[in-house]
Amino acid sequence: MKPIEIFISYSHSKLDEKLMQKLENHLSNLQHQGIIQTWHTQKITAGSERAKQIDLHLESAGIILLLISSDFLASGYRYSVELARAMQRHEAREACIIPVILRPVDWQDSPFSKLQVLPTNRLPITKWVDQDDGFLNVVEGIRRAIALPPYDIEAIVQEVREKISGDIQRRCGTMRVLDMEQPITIDSIYTTVNILEKVSSYQRSSVENLLDGCDLTNFDRLSLGRVRQERIPGVEAVQRHDKLLILGKPGAGKTTFLKWLALQCKEGNLYRHRVPMFVTLKEFAEASGQPTLLKFLAQQLENCGIHTALDTIERLLQSGRGFVFLDGLDEVRVEDSDRILDTIRRTSEQFDGNQFVMTCRIAAKEYTFAAFTEVEIADFNKEQIADFTNKWFLPNDPTKAEEFPKELEKHPGLQELATNPLLLTLLCLVFEEQAGFPANRSELYKEGVDVLLKKWDAKRNIKREQIYKQLSLQRKEDLLSQVASTTFVRSEYFFKQKFVEEEIRDYIRNLPNASNDPEALQLDSEAVLKSIEAQHGFLVERARGIYSFSHLTFQEYFTARQFKEKSEGNFDDLVCHIPEKRWREIFILTVGMLKNADKLLQAMKEEIDLIPAQEKKLQEFLAWVEQQSYSVDAPYQLAAIRAFYFALALALALARDLARDLDLALALVRNLDRTLDRALVLARTLAHGRDLARDLAFDPELQQKLQKLKNQLPSIDNWESYKYWWKTNRQAWTEQLRTVMVQFRNIGQDWQFTQVQEELLLQYYDANKLLVDCLNSDCYVSREVRDNIETTLLLPYDRTRQSSEP
Repeated sequence: MKPIEIFISYSHSKLDEKLMQKLENHLSNLQHQGIIQTWHTQKITAGSERAKQIDLHLESAGIILLLISSDFLASGYRYSVELARAMQRHEAREACIIPVILRPVDWQDSPFSKLQVLPTNRLPITKWVDQDDGFLNVVEGIRRAIALPPYDIEAIVQEVREKISGDIQRRCGTMRVLDMEQPITIDSIYTTVNILEKVSSYQRSSVENLLDGCDLTNFDRLSLGRVRQERIPGVEAVQRHDKLLILGKPGAGKTTFLKWLALQCKEGNLYRHRVPMFVTLKEFAEASGQPTLLKFLAQQLENCGIHTALDTIERLLQSGRGFVFLDGLDEVRVEDSDRILDTIRRTSEQFDGNQFVMTCRIAAKEYTFAAFTEVEIADFNKEQIADFTNKWFLPNDPTKAEEFPKELEKHPGLQELATNPLLLTLLCLVFEEQAGFPANRSELYKEGVDVLLKKWDAKRNIKREQIYKQLSLQRKEDLLSQVASTTFVRSEYFFKQKFVEEEIRDYIRNLPNASNDPEALQLDSEAVLKSIEAQHGFLVERARGIYSFSHLTFQEYFTARQFKEKSEGNFDDLVCHIPEKRWREIFILTVGMLKNADKLLQAMKEEIDLIPAQEKKLQEFLAWVEQQSYSVDAPYQLAAIRAFYFALALALALARDLARDLDLALALVRNLDRTLDRALVLARTLAHGRDLARDLAFDPELQQKLQKLKNQLPSIDNWESYKYWWKTNRQAWTEQLRTVMVQFRNIGQDWQFTQVQEELLLQYYDANKLLVDCLNSDCYVSREVRDNIETTLLLPYDRTRQSSEP
């Protein structure tokens, strides 16, 4: 057998020359056995043309050793000529390049950085306690490369890919979560994953910065959890980093992404020169005999009919042909954790040239893999939600595919939940079964809470460590309710870690057998917080030491739950928040949770009636609204007709006020076109969905003229343009509106409301709309209370205790 020629490329610095000579001494046994022969520039004979000699041996070598150091990388000839040609021959599978790290240097992202380097632990030769041990490691690596020439490994890769194809398809090709009746293929439902290259919880920020741009009085709820860094496609992150640790909240889609990657590799769409190896870490950790990762992977190959599996897996990994997927590090039991972490670390270091991708829940990671780049899987955005739901509904029910986004748009709280793939799946299942979302949203949110609190782990047979033995699932809900209500009442959407730990400490100190030692309680509170964050995902660390609920929806749900549990029939602490728009969802959720909502609804009605009670002019306005309603002969409740007159008269009053002094009413102008749009919503709601405005118009001309006026209004999205339009057109527009109202509905009075009175009327209107929405939320309320509330809506204060009669 002809010896394999080894070309040694090195810098001519004195340090590197000495190290090269030591390496050649260690290779002498292979030379004596006739297995190899080495060549380097010191062997150029006198009188020979140097460049031609180098080119000749560079072309004939079967193995090319690159002795890496700062001097090597700084050498123009070595880097631009020898390395460039060596890489060409390696990629053509004519030779095998083996980089050997001599001295510490930054060689990441170099042309050879994706190759399997020696020593196997990446420790430079000069950093070994005994350099002979380092050189021995290199020689052993060269022996393995000689035993497996490039053309042989190519045949092995193709053979293994073919034999494991069915196993990868079986384990990664389908998903079945929650209450799915049957599995669905991942390819049919997979939605492109986005990655945040900076993990949110690692960032240093302040509560003020996190709230930047949020108007807490009238805010876009989706903006609270908005991430302000660029997202990149998940595949791009995998291609950038050969060792990737993907962190994410429960249900964020980590496993689905990993399975999809394995399928893409199997199909040859991604890294077709590598072998996909998928490991469920819980299964690996609990495998009989506590095998190493290498032996566990070999067992997988053996199950696929591959003989000498251990030798095959070693050859594949030594050649850098593995694409190793490690799923669910957070699902490993505590007693197995150290062993699993150690074998992952050792394997990834030993077989450095392979691709490793691992997943873990974001708060469960309390260790560092030095070689792994940590990234975070991003929540779904609107485009991803639309893509997912289209794939879910379109094949079997195109109608639902069209209706789902429209219904979702109506419910901001559900839109928030839909950013989590697991909860989006729940929403799709519910919508599929009920052809819509339930009117009682508290029941749907409760199901979402149950999914994260117990069902998600239970469905996958995962038992998490119970950090605090007395903290049952019920008590976790009680604790979350306490944290939610305390922070929500204080208008706090982001809060310090210290505050949450104090809340936990105050709660657990009252549990049976709790420690009284302050230090022990502090340690327990820290552990409980991390446990709730990692296991259930209700609380998330938005920046270092700053927490929030993962979705405002959950903060609202648990706040409502607290009021329901603690009220004992007295809702004074709740109804005092009726004028605050941000409390709207709390009221709707609370009435939905109560076995009987009579007392809360009556308390709300009494509080609402007090809003305009002290303003004489407002009472006169309500009396006028009542009288106008008697003039209409229509098959509706008088309350619905009152709502019609109330809304249109208020819209006209606002418009005329703006025509007098635009700057004075800046706070109200934003409500003007919104009021025209929603003016009849309350009336329509009370009329059980029928278009009362159309029926009351008597003449379709009224409806046409109102629509024409509304169409003249510019978009409020451009505030400067909106102001300019009003300055130019306000007087003519409001006069047209007044003329139409007088002509068709005798609404022409100039009430001359003050700004305070206008604000009270808007507040009163919104509060009544909230009350009606609560009545229609599928809550349990007695017929007597419902009738009494509906017949006394929008009446003067002295009439609210009477039925509405002319």
